Amino acid sequence: MFKTHKIALHWLILIGMLAGVIFGIAAVHFGWHNFTTDWIKPWGIIFIKLLKLIAVPLIIVSLISGISNLNDVSKLSRIGLKTIGLYLITTVIAISIGLIVVNITRPGTFLPREKSLEFQQKYAANLNQVAPNDADAGPLSFIIDIVPDNIFGAMTENTSMLQVIFFAILFGISMILLPGAKTNSVKQLIDSLNEIVMKMIHLIMKVAPYGVFALIASITVDVAGDNVSDTFALFGSLGMYALTVIIGLLLMVFGIYPLFISFLTVIGFKQFIKGVAPAQLLAFSTSSSAATLPMTMQCCEENLGVKNEVASFVLPLGATINMDGTSLYQAVAAVFLAQIYGMDLGLGQQLTIILTATLASIGSAAVPGAGMIMLVIVLTSVGIPTEGIALIFAVDRPLDMLRTVVNITGDSTVACAVAHTENKLNETLILENQESL
Repeated sequence: MFKTHKIALHWLILIGMLAGVIFGIAAVHFGWHNFTTDWIKPWGIIFIKLLKLIAVPLIIVSLISGISNLNDVSKLSRIGLKTIGLYLITTVIAISIGLIVVNITRPGTFLPREKSLEFQQKYAANLNQVAPNDADAGPLSFIIDIVPDNIFGAMTENTSMLQVIFFAILFGISMILLPGAKTNSVKQLIDSLNEIVMKMIHLIMKVAPYGVFALIASITVDVAGDNVSDTFALFGSLGMYALTVIIGLLLMVFGIYPLFISFLTVIGFKQFIKGVAPAQLLAFSTSSSAATLPMTMQCCEENLGVKNEVASFVLPLGATINMDGTSLYQAVAAVFLAQIYGMDLGLGQQLTIILTATLASIGSAAVPGAGMIMLVIVLTSVGIPTEGIALIFAVDRPLDMLRTVVNITGDSTVACAVAHTENKLNETLILENQESL
């Protein structure tokens, strides 16, 4: 009997991506354009449809389940509101930094203009779904568009994700406000549905390598046409996109978090980084905030002096609703793909990205690859064709590892800030650790 060794999903996806590039270049060279379009591309379209299929159920059950589990907030109202407030602030800052950086670097413009126009013409029907121009909208139309007049209609319209999120939040808050005896059965149903949806995601991600192969192969053929050199222009643009995400993530870790640590705690940033480093390394290797949670709690308690009563509340909550790195990446990815398709996102649409990415991060599962499915929600909220997700898949795994590091670093930052403001920091331990530096 031979032992079988399972290859990790991210390696399979990378293999699928590489195989897609090789096949696409070969298809251009040997003239297999029709074969690729007729027999390869449909499987990529099916994979994109599966991601769209699961997006609405995921956001509904994840948000409702996450919010309904915040019953402790009513008991720890001061700590709870402070924690949620800081998490929302860091998430909005992360998304804003992502938008600023991507609007400066403009990685999508590195693709030749004629290829961008080809994409624009190819997906003209999708681009027509974009929200009305800001000039035609009233000053409060942004808020009006958030509130649905028919939730079932919103669920069937891919561009109405923000309305679905609004309904899910309202539903979850209403569950919290009612006595537990009246909502237990509904909560059990939602939690069970959440487990089922997570299993569906697991099944869909099993076919991701094949979907990525088909998408990358077809996009390579579409972009290159009869010229292989145009393929390298596409991947040059993709490399600039990856660099843009990395710049944004570095700004969060070495720019924003030090400010929070300096002004809201008595911990030195060097001490903070050294204390949380083991959790960061684990986050980098697992790409899962949930899997890293035990190590994050241990680092915060033993290295940074956060008392257990704060760490045990703030950090699990952060693994659920605080995804700074993921939110930043979603903002960059959305604008990057808009630039690829030749779309010019106005202020209102970029504000929609901020709000949608913030709310979507609350429902984002703390597991590898979940951010990709949440990206579908952000893209459809501003009418960006989701077919371009194939490009993001090509470099998603290393970026996923990096943004998970940012996610848990943000959680730890807020935990230290809340502990300090609540006098729940072990200052003796902090002083001892400072002396050992």
